[in-house]
Amino acid sequence: MAHPFIRNRATWLAYLLLAFYGYFLNIFGPITPFLKNELELSYTVSSLHFSAFALGIIGCGLFGHQIIQKLGRWHSLWIGAAGMSASALFLIAGQNPFLTIGASFLMGLVGSLILAIVPSILSDQHGEMRAVALSEANVISSVVSAAAPLLVGWFGATVLGWRTALVVAALAFLVLRFGFGRINLPSAPAAAGPNAPRRRLPPLYWVYWVALVTAVSVEFCMIFWSADYLEVGLGMPKAGAAQAVSLFLIGMIIGRLAGSRLVQRWSTHRVVTGALLIAAAGFLIYWTAAVPGLGMAGLFVTGVGVAALYPLILALTIGSAGGSTDRASALASLASGVAIFSLPLVLGRLADAVGIRAAYSIIIVLLLIELLIIQGTARWVRLHRNRESDPR
Repeated sequence: MAHPFIRNRATWLAYLLLAFYGYFLNIFGPITPFLKNELELSYTVSSLHFSAFALGIIGCGLFGHQIIQKLGRWHSLWIGAAGMSASALFLIAGQNPFLTIGASFLMGLVGSLILAIVPSILSDQHGEMRAVALSEANVISSVVSAAAPLLVGWFGATVLGWRTALVVAALAFLVLRFGFGRINLPSAPAAAGPNAPRRRLPPLYWVYWVALVTAVSVEFCMIFWSADYLEVGLGMPKAGAAQAVSLFLIGMIIGRLAGSRLVQRWSTHRVVTGALLIAAAGFLIYWTAAVPGLGMAGLFVTGVGVAALYPLILALTIGSAGGSTDRASALASLASGVAIFSLPLVLGRLADAVGIRAAYSIIIVLLLIELLIIQGTARWVRLHRNRESDPR
């Protein structure tokens, strides 16, 4: 019989810190048109802000595991949160692309300790129900992230300016730090401790890791470039286009709520397959729309489908790693960094060459690759289970 799903203070801290991280991660798309105009940047240079953030994630994914082992989960978690807030303030103060891109890199490098630690905390806390915990964490993250484009649009239309949306989030670090005080976090399994021999992660882990790259690529190509696409491709005003990104994020809230429930009834592979089909249908509406209303409707449906991909594939990825949760989680954050570093930049370069509408065709390719991976691993898992249950 399944154990009841219990949320303790460690669970809620993990949920809220992931939401804190997600807000900053999702604010880059809405602020890009403002940075692009103020600093007179091209599409490619504009995309370097997100790519620098992603390069920081890659650095954290490569070396974050050692930092977590040395300092422990608790200290590493709060160093990540403080570093992200401080870097956001540096970004606000930057008056040229060298400073703003550098601040974006620091946000990704230090702040991504949160991304590396939270999945391992939830996985060790909730075991076989990690998919539920990770889905719920990403639901809350999506709710908070949906506020990012709204606040950028609202503040951007006032004398306070779009930078206020970053200031408000930076101050939230203090609320979280003093609100939670000191609590006990679940420890890493003994087999994954600092003195344990380093084991290779299984091949299945790396197959899921590639699927994770494609899932994050789709999500952030949509988040990063949809405001500009709605403005340039469909003729929406800048502030309205920035706020419209919230439709994608609201769709993700609904999709992740549904995913966290559906995964308790059906296999994770089956839920992911359905989500991919919804994402593809929504994107085709968004991509082929000729008027803003239809484009925004497609953006919303795409968000509903994309929502379940990251948390559920992350659960499959970490679940395939045995007891090496800290290392598996850190390398999973590396997948996010690789995706965010490369794909928005590729899309930006394509947009400079052929226009933003034609460049967006890359999303169809990514969804197809992901569908093939999920279907292939589902068949492999079924065959493996059948062999194990065969007494001969």
